[in-house]
Amino acid sequence: MTQLDRAREGIVTEEMKHCADVEKVSPEFIRKGLVDGTIVVVKNTKHADCAPMAIGRGLRTKINANIGTSQDHHDLDLELKKVRICVDAGADAVMDLSTGGDIRQIRQAVMAASSLVVGTVPIYQAAADVLAGGRSIVDMTGDDLFRSIEEHGEDGVDFITVHCGVTKKSVGCILEEGRILGIVSRGGSILARWIDYNDRENPLYEEYDRLLDIARRYDMVLSLGDGLRPGCIADATDRGQIQELILLGELTERARSRGVQVMIEGPGHVPIGQIEANILLQKRLCHGAPFYVLGPLPTDVAPGYDHITAAIGGAIAGAAGADFLCYVTPSEHLRLPNLDDVREGIMASKLAAHVADLAKGLPGAFERDAQMARYRKEFNWQGQIDLSIDPERAAAWLEKSETAKEEGCTMCGELCAIKLGKREGHRMF
Repeated sequence: MTQLDRAREGIVTEEMKHCADVEKVSPEFIRKGLVDGTIVVVKNTKHADCAPMAIGRGLRTKINANIGTSQDHHDLDLELKKVRICVDAGADAVMDLSTGGDIRQIRQAVMAASSLVVGTVPIYQAAADVLAGGRSIVDMTGDDLFRSIEEHGEDGVDFITVHCGVTKKSVGCILEEGRILGIVSRGGSILARWIDYNDRENPLYEEYDRLLDIARRYDMVLSLGDGLRPGCIADATDRGQIQELILLGELTERARSRGVQVMIEGPGHVPIGQIEANILLQKRLCHGAPFYVLGPLPTDVAPGYDHITAAIGGAIAGAAGADFLCYVTPSEHLRLPNLDDVREGIMASKLAAHVADLAKGLPGAFERDAQMARYRKEFNWQGQIDLSIDPERAAAWLEKSETAKEEGCTMCGELCAIKLGKREGHRMF
């Protein structure tokens, strides 16, 4: 039985109890969210050495950090260092998006090193294996794809991105309407090319029950991927994106009927005025399923600063109801992220998630900010550092004012407004 099966029978599992303790909600709140489909509990039955994580309505906004090799750079030791940064910096999940080197060995090593839940995109390995065998991507078969998915489940992967909504119809919508940038999802592009060349339907859509069988066997959460997400502002919220979302809503219901948990991915590059509408549309069409967003990025002109772009979009998306933010690093669109990029991306995403939790009124979020204000009033420097999003940077950058006897930093010194508010041992205001 899956977590969803048990929840429907009124059973509160140990995984649900653990998530409830972490989230400071009741176990019944988690169980009810599972039944309603607004919460997922992420944990493959074969992934022994990690704690389960709950994502969804009424819970803290989570963040994911992508790592992984490419054909140009495949250094396992570097990826394991990235895992340690993800854990130490406070990410909630790691996705291994490796496309170069021994992909299975890398995945297994990442999973062994990570105390966090791990996600993958199995089509990357399926495509890489086909190419390594001397075949073209368009020669990939449904069996190739499902073999990869089964392997990821057997290795203990907790959630997988599957681009089931990339179909003849949804791709046709893009071709009819036209786009500046076309399809920017790797998985979406692979499948669109396969569909066009073979004049056949996407195996993930056509054989969806086969996918559900595998997911159910390992209690893997399906992250129904946004293979047709817009890759630039001009392409946002077009017919292809919306058609895919409609299909994902239908597939959500089919998965739930089989006891398989689902979350939905989207929407990529979206102008700031359309972010809230995208969130509301997803929640409506996909029956309240948790929403996992990349960014979103509300402008295209910030190479080198896209972690900031994504933090802006992520805060707005989270405030509107998005549940899971996928980080974006400063190197997005430019290179494979290095160790510093990974850390910067996590911190920016953590900031966006906290801003979203404040807007949602999540218990504990406001209290954290209020406590920071008290620490500042008291010139409690260590308290401020410990409570900050990035204690390591806060500690490194702190300069206490000698002229103000450490009651203020070097920006204001004796002219510190808070210090000036003191009068003979007590405060004026």
